[in-house]
Amino acid sequence: MHLHILNDQLWFPPQADALDDGLLAMGGDLSTERLLLAYHNGIFPWFDDELPLWWCPDPRFVLYPDELLVSKSMKQLLKRNAFEFRINAAFKEVIANCRKTPRRDQDGTWITDAVLEAYTKLHTLGYAHSAEAWQDGKLVGGLYGVRLGNVFFGESMFSHRSNASKYAFIKYVEELKKDGVVLIDCQVYTEHLESLGARMIPREDFLGILSIHV
Repeated sequence: MHLHILNDQLWFPPQADALDDGLLAMGGDLSTERLLLAYHNGIFPWFDDELPLWWCPDPRFVLYPDELLVSKSMKQLLKRNAFEFRINAAFKEVIANCRKTPRRDQDGTWITDAVLEAYTKLHTLGYAHSAEAWQDGKLVGGLYGVRLGNVFFGESMFSHRSNASKYAFIKYVEELKKDGVVLIDCQVYTEHLESLGARMIPREDFLGILSIHV
C-alpha cells in the first residue's frame, strides 16, 4: 500500500487504500468542493506543517444518537440549565477557541489559518455548524462540525468551564436526533467521547451508512 499524492484534480483514492493508521492521501487543497467530496466519502482532513493530510481510519469512532450516555452529574447540570445552549451564534469564535485550546499529546494545532477560512466558508454556505455553551454572557465551551444529510461529522471541541463542552455536545446530539440525524462521526477515539457513548465500528459499516444517509 502506498500513500496517494493529490493535485489540482478533484478526486480521492478508494478508502481501502488507507494505511494502517488511516492516512489515505496528502496534498490538494481545502476548497469547498474538495471538502464536501471528502465528507461524502468518509474522509476528513488533518494537517502537518500546513500540508493537508486526508484520513479514513478503520475502525471508525462514532456515536449513534440513541446510544448517547448522560451521567447523573450531567443530568443534574442539564436539569438546572447550568449553561445557556446556543447553535450557530458564534461559529468563528468556537473554531478560534478550538484552535487555541491545548491538547494532550499534541504540540500544536491542526486548525491552521487555511482550515479556519475553509470551515468558515462552509458555515456561510450552511454546511458547518457550531453548538455552544454560554455562561454569564460569555462563550465557555462548544464544538463545530459539518452536517450532510442525516450525518453530523464532528471536528473539534473546547471547554473553558468544567463540563461545558459535554453540556453543548449532549444538547446538540438531542437536537440532531430530533432533526433526523442517525450518526455522529467522532473520527478517532477519545476517552471523553467514549464516556458519552461513542464506539468503534468497521469502516465498511460507516461507509454503508453514508451511502444511505448523506
